[in-house]
Amino acid sequence: MHGELDKVYDTLRRLEEAEGVKIDLLLCCGDFQVQAAARCAHSFDSGALPLQNGAFMGLAVRNESDLQCVNVKPKYRTMNSFWKYYSGQAVAPYPTIFIGGNHEASNYLWELYYGGWAAPNIYFLGFAGVVKFGNIRVGGLSGIHKQQHYHLGHYERPPYNEGTIRSVYHVRHYDVLKLMHVKEPLDIFMSHDWPLGITEYGNRQKLIQEKRFFEEEVNKRTLGSEPAARLLNKLKPPYWFSAHLHCKFPAVIQHGEDGPTTKFLALDKCLLGRGFLQVIDIPSSPGPHEIQYDEEWLAITRKFNSVFPLTRMPFTMRDEQLDTQDDQQWVRSKLNARGAKPIDFVQTTPSFDPSKPASNPPLTVHYRNPQTESFLQLLDLPYLLDPSNSHGVNRNESSSQAGRTLDSDDIELPEDPDEDDPAEDDD
Repeated sequence: MHGELDKVYDTLRRLEEAEGVKIDLLLCCGDFQVQAAARCAHSFDSGALPLQNGAFMGLAVRNESDLQCVNVKPKYRTMNSFWKYYSGQAVAPYPTIFIGGNHEASNYLWELYYGGWAAPNIYFLGFAGVVKFGNIRVGGLSGIHKQQHYHLGHYERPPYNEGTIRSVYHVRHYDVLKLMHVKEPLDIFMSHDWPLGITEYGNRQKLIQEKRFFEEEVNKRTLGSEPAARLLNKLKPPYWFSAHLHCKFPAVIQHGEDGPTTKFLALDKCLLGRGFLQVIDIPSSPGPHEIQYDEEWLAITRKFNSVFPLTRMPFTMRDEQLDTQDDQQWVRSKLNARGAKPIDFVQTTPSFDPSKPASNPPLTVHYRNPQTESFLQLLDLPYLLDPSNSHGVNRNESSSQAGRTLDSDDIELPEDPDEDDPAEDDD
């Protein structure tokens, strides 16, 4: 979407009026790109969920300081419309769930690393996450894959330099590993990157005709993300939506001879005459259709938080599945007592004010978001997102957890990468 929130919501309103349908949920796969609009099919009757893929620079940009944390050239940095929804001047007319791409206000998304409301009715799924919308489970992975940063921790903190403004949104092994521990079926998964090899399951020749510069990567099978491909093969969701490459591409993946199928869809930019929106039918129960925490995902988050990597030290773990049953029972009892709804949206910094003259924005700093603090209190976990923890984490702060705490025997450390290897330019 690249900043075109108003246009997307207006398009959905017109679609509802013209087609006589009701949209229940909007999914955005990064850069506010790829919007899938969905209408939940009550009692497994026909319904529709809108999906869109659009492009707009600077998703979740609240003010001029946030603009300095978006990886685009300064001449392309514009406020667009998100600040209106953050400030309350406008309200999203449809529940919206999004993941991060590679043109985000990364400082703001880091405040909500575990997920949370970026604005009223607009929910960020986190750097990796799973939530429920009614009985529909939606999972996602933010960012794009760059191998030189994949095994590092989340060491980047605002204010960013020319390297960290890019690497901050590069996918990490830690977040993929957590998603690889999801065992209960997902209905929808979102990634910004396309899964590696996905072009083998769709009309690759048409894709190459439209995007000639993809030909070499398609033929060499290097187009896409290898971690996303592993997640696709492990999770096997009925629907997988991606963005990033600014073109429409459908595919159907058959997992084994008699296995389930995944319908993959990437969409185009949010521009006139481009295929940027798709409405799909998702079977669901009658409701209520509201965003809630997912029990299994909270258990996985609790299990892995003790080894949350927050420095440039390389991090990886063995592939065997860890038991989260005790953690899930602990989480279930907490949710039964508290309820599964996230706390309401909270502003952490002033919004852009167009009536005030432009000025040099103040230096970007990290804010502790009350939503994140509430989430960690729910799981009895310490707050680790402050800048001090990018240099090292005091594991003695970790509170007691149900189940086995991970230790150094679970962790494998690959050889140190070249510290001077600059982040590659990202599209």
